[in-house]
Formats: sequence, C-alpha cells, structure tokens
Amino acid sequence: MTDESTPLFDLVRNFQDEAQHARLSWTGSLDEYLRLLERDPRSARNAWQRLLDMIESHGSEAAAGKSYVAWNLFKDPLGGGRDAVEGLEKPLAELVNMIRAGARHLGPERRIMLLHGPVGSAKSTIARLLKRGLEAYTQTDEGALYTFSWNVDGEVIPSATHQDPLLLIPVAQRAEVAQRLSQSLGAEYELRIEGELDPVSRFWLQKLMDRYEGDWVKVMGHVEVQRLVFSEADRIGIGTFQPKDEKNQDSTELTGDLNYRKIAEYGSDSDPRAFNFDGEFCVANRGLLEFVEVLKLDVAFLYDLLGATQEHLIKPKKFAQTSIDEVILGHTNEPEYLRLLSNELMEAFRDRTIKIDIPYNLEVSAELAIHRSRYGQPGAPGRRLAPHTLEMASLWAVLTRLEEPALPNLTLLQKAHLYDGQEIQGFTSEQVGELRAACEREGMEGISPRFVQDRIAACLVSEKPVVGPREILAAIEDGLQHNSMVANQDLRRKYLERVAQVREEYQEIIKHEVQVAIAADQEALDRLCSKYLDNVRAHTTREKVIGADGTSHAPDERLMRSIEDMIDVPEARKDDFRHELMNYIAVVHLEGRTFDYRENRRLTRALELKLFEDHKDSIQLTSLVSNVVDPDTQQKIGLIRERLMRRFGYDEYSAEAVLNEVANLFAHDIEGSSEDEVEQAA
Repeated sequence: MTDESTPLFDLVRNFQDEAQHARLSWTGSLDEYLRLLERDPRSARNAWQRLLDMIESHGSEAAAGKSYVAWNLFKDPLGGGRDAVEGLEKPLAELVNMIRAGARHLGPERRIMLLHGPVGSAKSTIARLLKRGLEAYTQTDEGALYTFSWNVDGEVIPSATHQDPLLLIPVAQRAEVAQRLSQSLGAEYELRIEGELDPVSRFWLQKLMDRYEGDWVKVMGHVEVQRLVFSEADRIGIGTFQPKDEKNQDSTELTGDLNYRKIAEYGSDSDPRAFNFDGEFCVANRGLLEFVEVLKLDVAFLYDLLGATQEHLIKPKKFAQTSIDEVILGHTNEPEYLRLLSNELMEAFRDRTIKIDIPYNLEVSAELAIHRSRYGQPGAPGRRLAPHTLEMASLWAVLTRLEEPALPNLTLLQKAHLYDGQEIQGFTSEQVGELRAACEREGMEGISPRFVQDRIAACLVSEKPVVGPREILAAIEDGLQHNSMVANQDLRRKYLERVAQVREEYQEIIKHEVQVAIAADQEALDRLCSKYLDNVRAHTTREKVIGADGTSHAPDERLMRSIEDMIDVPEARKDDFRHELMNYIAVVHLEGRTFDYRENRRLTRALELKLFEDHKDSIQLTSLVSNVVDPDTQQKIGLIRERLMRRFGYDEYSAEAVLNEVANLFAHDIEGSSEDEVEQAA
C-alpha cells in the first residue's frame, strides 16, 4: 500500500527495478558466457526443454482420483486467473507429456502439436498462456538465455535469428562441450548443440576467419554475448501467424524477404546482409511459434511447415536451408480438420502432426469457474447476479454437450451431476469412467461458453435490479432463435428442451432452499439426527433404545422410515442403508475423527426435509400469493427471507422473488394434488 498523497510520478518511479534491468541487459564475451554455462548450464537448453521447465516451474497439483496432474500454469498465475483454463486437466496433461517427450528427444520435437476442438474451447487461451509464461520465464534467473552480436569495424550486427552462442563453437568440439554441460545439469533430458549458424553469421564468421587467417580466438573477439528476453510485442522468441485470404498470403511472412534497398548497397540479392530475416519462423527461433487456425493456411504454407518440424530447417529465398529451434503449436476447429483427413495430398502433413483434442467442459463446476472469473461471485460489489444464475447457465451449456445416457435408469441431468463428481444413488465412480469411455465425442459438439457469456452480458445491461436464473434462461431461449451457430431446427429444439430441464432443476433447488430456511433450526436438526442414529444403532445391533429417563424401548421404525423416505430409500434396502451408515460412522471414529452428519449430503437432506414436513403447517407459504397476509404470517415470512439471505447469499430483492416463485410452485402442487384426489374419487 502507498500513501494516497504520493505524487503519481513518484508512485510509478518507486516501483522501478534498476537491478532487474541490469540483469536483463548483461553482456560479455564468449569466454565469459561459457564460464557462466559451467556454473549454470540451463541457458543451453533447447526450445522444448525450456518450455517444459517453464511449465514445471509453476508446479502442479494431483487431480483427485486421476492418473494425471493439473498444471498450475493453466490456472493463469501470471494474469491473476483471468485466463484460467478450467476442466481440461486431462488434455493439458497430455500436452505437457508431449512437451516432455520432445525435451527428451523422443520424437515430438519433430512434430507440430495441433490443438483440435470446437470453437470457444480454450485453444487460443492455452497458446496465450504458454507464450505469456515463456516471456515471464526468460526474465528470471532460471529461464535465462543468451544470444550474440558481431562487432565489426564499429558496426554492431545482431544474430539474425537470436541464435545460441554455442553455435559459434566448431562442430568438432560441440559433442564434448555438450556432454560436459549435460553432466553438470543433471536434468531428465540431454543437452545438445544442434544446427548451424544463420546466413548472416556464417557470412561474418567466414569474412573474419579470412581476415585472421583461421584464428578462431581472434574472430571470437568480435563477438558480444547478451541476455535475450522473449517478447511477443517486440517479436523476439514468440511468433504468431494468422492466415489471411488466399490472394494476400505470402510465404515470405514465414521466412523473411529481400531488402531491396540493401541490394543496391551490396550489389547482390543473394548477399545475406540484403535479406530481412524477420519472418515468423525467424522471430520465434529459440521459443514458440503459434499458428492460428493452421489448417486454413494455403497448401504452400503447410509445405514450409514440413521441413521446419521434421528437419528444423527453413528455406529463405535465395539462401541455403537455415536452422531453427522452436516449438510449433497450431490449433484448428473441427471442419478444417475433417477436410485435412479427406485430403490425400496432405498425408505428409498429417504424419508430422500430434493431435490433442481440446473439448468443451463436461463438468458444471469447471464451466461455472469460467463464468465466475469474468462476472465474479454472486453478490459481489458491483454485480447484480442472484445465486444460481451462473450455475444454471453453466448446467445448460454442459447439457448441450452431453450425449443421452444409454442406461435406461439414468437421466441426462443425473449424468451431468455424475460427471461433476456428485453422488447419484445406484451409480459408482467406475461407471462414470465407463460412461465417458462410451461417448468419445462428448465435448466436441454443443454450445460454446461465448454464447452463454453473450446472454449473461445482455441481461446485465437490462433495467432489472438483480438478474436471476429465470432471466438468464429466458435470454438463452431468445438467443437460440437468432444464433447462426444453431441454424438446424432439430438442434435448436433439443437445446430448448435442455433449457426446460434446467428450469425444472432450478425449481427443485429453490424449493429445497426454502424448505431449509423454514426448517433452519440447527438445534432441532441436531436432536433429530441424534434420535435417528440412536434408533438405527439399536436396530442394527438388535438392542433396545435407552431413553433420557433411563427407560428402554424398541427402535422406532416409524421415525426411521419417515426420514429414509425423504431420500427415496426403498423398504427393501432400508437395512443395507442403515448398516452402511453405521459402518461409515465406525470408520470415522477409528480414524480419530468425530462424525458430522452435515458431511453426508443425503442424510442432511433427509433430516431437513423431515423437519420441514413437521413444521410446514405452521406457515402457509401459499399466502404469499394472496392479497391478504396476517401480521403473524408476515413475520414468519420475513424470518424465512432473512435466513435465505444469510445462508444462501440472496439479497432482499432476489430472496423476495424466490419466495414468490416457490409459493406459486407450492400452490400449483396443492392444486394438482386436489385434482388427483377428485379424479380418484370419481
């Protein structure tokens, strides 16, 4: 924190780091650079090894119950989580494994990594996080790397492609130098000195070798090594290539082009000094090159990629093949990839591609995290979103991406909850894995997060004081009528059906919350739970229940069943349910912990519903839809409203809206029950 009276110029000046600037501006001779490498060989890493170490520097976390880890880089630690990638831990782990294999020289370093998925599935975001991570990493001591310049007769000539100074070492001595560096590094990969100097450096090396009659040491006296920091904005170490229309595509954008002004100066268009090595391949040397929508490129561009990936060579106009060292990352959507598969002429390109599927999220909590990162938590200052608003929008988006379950006793909503890690009676975690395996294309189709965000944005600029799930779902229905991505009538009808399913789910949620608010007597819940467990314990051990007055009596079957019925425990399975509950409590006690019924969602739900049933007659919620409400009922409704606000995060406006909606639902249920009774009597 700074003093508010500090002048703005001084405020900015106080945060400047001259020592950091000095470190990033280091210069020295080749001898000094080699001595630096002997102390810390990491500067000699190739692009794949540097990218791997950058990712690992941010650490990872074990994914619960998974065989892979979640890499923290993709939570966007450098951007405060603004671009965090949610729910894609598995494909991202696959991506990092490919980078690791490339760092070990196992083959992927000679391939294009192709992120493939539907629009809006975070492919560009993943590339952006890798680029941003590399930029920041090269500013640290751990990520330091170096390049060199020639100083000839007072003229400073930078390495045209920011090459490693180790390429100045004669080929005959490279293997021994690399071996010594690898031994002192002790990493999981081997350091190698591969490639040749770029045409400009070859020109000056040869010219100076002629001047000094082959004295390499004197030639190296003209070399100045300097620290290299990646910057996409300055086109250093980070390249991005985006396709244009076919008439404007030019392969010189990748490899560079002749400088016609210099041709007049040097007298030849094959003089390397008359060539601008500023194509994206040259810019991204030592780092990362991103190909945006790579399969929209003209075929001629794809041929340039073949040599760049397999041989790490590019062919500038009028020059021999030039060495590059970079990770090439492309991304594409489904239609372009299908076109690639059907094109027999692109077999060589397909053979040099590692495809990594980046699907949409299939977990509601992960989809929810995406929207919360943009719109914040409900109830946060400046936000006008009621509880469950983003949750219901996320649920709908996930439902559009899921295939109908093949199991007859599993609904689509239940499938979504299973995928999100929730417990559904009758299904195990192993079955969840089987469900996912049986639906290989889940997540490759459906609604993009962008559509949902557009609908949320449309609601937030409305005049309503608070936007809730009803408004969002209505906005989604309206948007589906005009969305160009959903032109198919059958598909639109299916998505609208998903909206209806989400609306029913929301109604169940708010009914439950109002029920909890009505029965929100914690002491009463504790007493009811204690009473239920005493009876279950006596039932399972075939003993009597000991009352507070010391008398004993048989377990109260009616009480136990009244609670178990609330969560649909059938009569035939009541004994199994009770034994499972007692076994779980025993395990908790053996672990030295205290059993807390609130950790068991099903039991908590059963107790809350039971307490609600016992108390619902003391307050008639349906009176909310009446024009006349007595003061006593008004006071009770006010208490329920306060509990909704305190426990579930509602504000006064949204709590009132929920109470009115639930009152209407209860009134409708009562009318429906009355009609059923009349029909039965008839």
